Amino acid sequence: MKTASSFSRREFLSLCAASAAGGVVAGRIAQAAEGGAPRRPPNFVVIFTDDQGYQDIGCFGSPDIRTPRLDQMAAEGMRFTDFYSAAPLCTPSRAALMTGCYAQRISLPHVLFPGSTIGISDKETTIADLLKTRSYARACVGKWHLGHLKPFLPTRHGFDYYFGIPYSNDMKPTPLMRNEETIEEPARQETLTERYTEEALKFIAANRDRPFFLYLPHTFPHVPLHVSGRFAGKSKRGLYGDVIEAIDWSTGQILDKLKELGLDDNTLVIFTSDNGPWLSKGKDGGSALPLRDGKGTTFEGGMREPCIMRWPGKIPAGRTCSEIASTIDVMPTLAGLAGAKIPADRIIDGKDIWPLMSGVAGAKTPHEAYFYSSGNELQAVRSGKWKLHLDRARPQAGRKKNAPAQGGQKTPAALYDLQADVGEKNNVAEQNPDVVNRLQALADAFRADIEKNRRPPGSARTAAAD
Repeated sequence: MKTASSFSRREFLSLCAASAAGGVVAGRIAQAAEGGAPRRPPNFVVIFTDDQGYQDIGCFGSPDIRTPRLDQMAAEGMRFTDFYSAAPLCTPSRAALMTGCYAQRISLPHVLFPGSTIGISDKETTIADLLKTRSYARACVGKWHLGHLKPFLPTRHGFDYYFGIPYSNDMKPTPLMRNEETIEEPARQETLTERYTEEALKFIAANRDRPFFLYLPHTFPHVPLHVSGRFAGKSKRGLYGDVIEAIDWSTGQILDKLKELGLDDNTLVIFTSDNGPWLSKGKDGGSALPLRDGKGTTFEGGMREPCIMRWPGKIPAGRTCSEIASTIDVMPTLAGLAGAKIPADRIIDGKDIWPLMSGVAGAKTPHEAYFYSSGNELQAVRSGKWKLHLDRARPQAGRKKNAPAQGGQKTPAALYDLQADVGEKNNVAEQNPDVVNRLQALADAFRADIEKNRRPPGSARTAAAD
């Protein structure tokens, strides 16, 4: 049998080209069997943490948090140094991951609360919806946060199974749900990481003989922080470090299970976070160093995330990718690898980044520009090494953190060369007016496109009427 790793370079590039043209990528990897018989499509595990800082993993520079399993995962796979969430807050970043679209396009730009009556629309197509068409088993274990009412739960958006908390762990009430029923309230948070892991391992074992998609959005390290006795007091970084080290253990458990069941070589595992660290929480928040700022901001620390991808034999080991990539790229990339067709009747902002993941020589980001928004306000744009913070309303003294500005003073545009100045300290706008004008034009075009092609969110009232 001819394996994907034994393709000639010409064959591999032609298969990638076929994918880019809309071909079924079962031919790229999953259809590489002798006599043309299809191979089983690959399994996918997406691990998504909550409020984890860029530096909060050993292989991304943490000086005091031990993450041996994540470090091993990076050594056996690829680190992405310029990988972005699509928003600096919970709900919009998860909406983007699930749909491959900027949250503004699908009208979920703000954090949802227990009183919210909107959520992800049933007109949107999630990763799970796509993989359902390829007969995948699909489970969401952890924090959902795309609407807690029944029409918005994972089980209504492509997943066979759900176990977790429907929103952030500081919101009340705090129910632990199985599918669409509350099984515990309030959730015993000190054991959540271990219970999520147990559920994930059961799902993998139960579906070892068919392709599966496991989405594991951890509740932590969002505050309030909780950890069980087996991890408490073990990290030099205090309770925050204990929580991260528990997540590292959880990741190791999943990797070990894949190997034990002989699924390792046919499973893509992705680890990343929804947004940057909650710096105002002090010792209970993480670190985004050497990046500037954190959660709730469109500086790099708010949206650039640690990301590790591993797939033995398909993703080259020990590599680092510094091209721009994002959570919005996960949906089209997984669809391509599974041979599923992304919707052709709407705009999908994400791109297939398999050439980056597979280490194709000379592969570049498919994004001419990447856009940073807070709420519905476009605040910055990156193209290549350049990042322009747009001329916009300045946050007013005394207003609530993350609340939209109400007129007032303006913050002038600022340009940063992220290649030379990843900490966004030196504004070089005056020296590069042509770059400023080019990025401003990209931002203007993006705003116009969103306004023209914005889709409505789901409404509990509309769902009830239907």
